[in-house]
Amino acid sequence: MSGRSRRIVTDVEEVATVAALTHDAEGIVRQGKAAFVAGALPGESIRFRRTRHHRQHDEAELLEVLEPSAARVAPQCAHFGVCGGCALQHLAPEAQLEAKQIELRENLERVGRVSPQEWLEPLRGPVWNYRRRARLGAKFVIKKDRVVVGFRERLAPYVAEVQRCEVLSLPLGELIAPLAVMLNGLSIRHRIPQIEAAVADNVVALVLRVLDPPSADDLARLREFAAGHSVRFYLQAGGLDSVRPLEGAAGAAAPLEPLRYGLPQFDLQLEFTPTDFIQINAHINEALVSRAVELLDLTPSSSVLDLFCGIGNFTLPLARRAGRVVGVEGEQGLVERARHNARLNDISNAEFHVADLGRAPEPGLPWLTDNYTHVLLDPPRAGAAEVLAAVSRLNPRRVLYISCHPGSFARDLGLLVHEHGMNLVAAGVLDMFPHTTHVESLALLEPRGPKDPVRRAPDKRRME
Repeated sequence: MSGRSRRIVTDVEEVATVAALTHDAEGIVRQGKAAFVAGALPGESIRFRRTRHHRQHDEAELLEVLEPSAARVAPQCAHFGVCGGCALQHLAPEAQLEAKQIELRENLERVGRVSPQEWLEPLRGPVWNYRRRARLGAKFVIKKDRVVVGFRERLAPYVAEVQRCEVLSLPLGELIAPLAVMLNGLSIRHRIPQIEAAVADNVVALVLRVLDPPSADDLARLREFAAGHSVRFYLQAGGLDSVRPLEGAAGAAAPLEPLRYGLPQFDLQLEFTPTDFIQINAHINEALVSRAVELLDLTPSSSVLDLFCGIGNFTLPLARRAGRVVGVEGEQGLVERARHNARLNDISNAEFHVADLGRAPEPGLPWLTDNYTHVLLDPPRAGAAEVLAAVSRLNPRRVLYISCHPGSFARDLGLLVHEHGMNLVAAGVLDMFPHTTHVESLALLEPRGPKDPVRRAPDKRRME
């Protein structure tokens, strides 16, 4: 919680009905001063106690669910409620999606003052064992005399001690406990604070952040674990440029098979490093790429600009349908991987450029000098506000915006509609992160004609 707060010492218990969910998946009680109650769901009658004061609301402890929601389900994970990796396992998956759709709609109306002409059907996929990228904490706990591995606890800065994870892709989700036992046997067990995990189609990669170099015996233990569990270890002694495979640390010269994932519907294989950004959910990523190509409605004469292109996750499928695609990304290493992936898949109609998309692009840049018929945006959480004016000047037929943050998404869609003369044709959510509060969305925009009205969301303040 942000802002100043103070703890409440009270035995006063209250009974109320939960009105809604916060963006952190806490139940909102509007009885007197608003209270946020972790674990409570909309529509439920609950008994609760306020535990901490904030200026605008109180935090509260859920004591009992008197009348449960029809959407309440038993969490599948034994660690739910302690582990901070998930926040919504007690809410049925369909109801989770509905809550995310509501959050997107409210953000579009409140922040962007826009409403789409059409709401897209949500993209759904498996809700368990879906997560192929994760950053796990590791900690040698003196009081327990052992290493624990997992996500951070929900209400504390500690590493949650878990035995397995129900949302991590297999076999990673079942390796938590064995990994902790192995790390506990290392001489540097107290000097490994973090593990970056990536589940590729061909191997599980684990990047150990090591604050001290491992001993020869440590290296032998790591190799034994890697062989026994079919994983590949990397060591990271400093920044991202220090990441090296364990085999390299041991002096082996044989080249490693690259990490890769496929987009079979486009006959593509993409290679990446264990710390590169890739979409968390492989199933949803495949569905999202297909929907992006479908919504852009490309032809062999189409020319597409793909901003924030990464390793080519959208660029290369677009190149299968369009005449020409230009990808732009701020990180040199990702651009190098994108160029490599184009060569790997025999794609000659895609090119890539390095540019800082966190600021307005200067006129005359080589990737801004051509006429584009389509633009795809897939920015990080901060959004793409700095490049929207440049996108508008290109006057594309269609713009597809993919977002991982509903607030910046709504802001940017509002700018495109109200300042840059576009219509919000369609919008919707995708279930990239089941059981979490992350809201992933996409929107299709087209230029507004001279007679097209601006479709604004109703001003609720005036209505009230």
